Amino acid sequence: MIEMIAGVDEVGRGPLVGDVVTAAVILDPDNPIEGLRDSKKLSEKKREALFVEIQEKALAWHVGRASVAEIDELNILHATMLAMQRAVAGLNVTPTLVRVDGNRCPDFGGLAAEALVKGDDKEPAISAASILAKVVRDREMLELDAQFPDYGFAQHKGYPTKVHLEQLAKLGATPHHRTSFRPVRRALGLE
Repeated sequence: MIEMIAGVDEVGRGPLVGDVVTAAVILDPDNPIEGLRDSKKLSEKKREALFVEIQEKALAWHVGRASVAEIDELNILHATMLAMQRAVAGLNVTPTLVRVDGNRCPDFGGLAAEALVKGDDKEPAISAASILAKVVRDREMLELDAQFPDYGFAQHKGYPTKVHLEQLAKLGATPHHRTSFRPVRRALGLE
């Protein structure tokens, strides 16, 4: 039996705004993709090119997410696990093994799964998932930047940079901010 490894990774646990985005990818061993690695170690141009190539060449891929409301209700860890489950559940090919970047993984409904620390540099399928998730979330931050240009989302992607925190304190939160996160609560005077 051919091993079908689904690589899973997330983007967006640390930002103060937007969904947490995950992806699951099963690569085709007969159709290799050159240059896969942790998305954070690739240029935006290279990520965009690989994004298209992964979607064209992978045996299966799916993007999952957990909303800001789910993050605020569940907490970021549980919301991330939920988003990972959604990514794997959306695959149109059933994996024989799910490898998750990090030190823990959720229950994937009885599928064999393992956590792999620094997996986005060790397992090509996780690298591919990392790239899909990052490109999707970065594009969403560009859309949010167009709606709320004073926050600088295009530059900091929602992370708690000095500029973001200053604008948050000055302008208040958008409907896309995670109100369960301490810096947002502080800016809103809830803490």
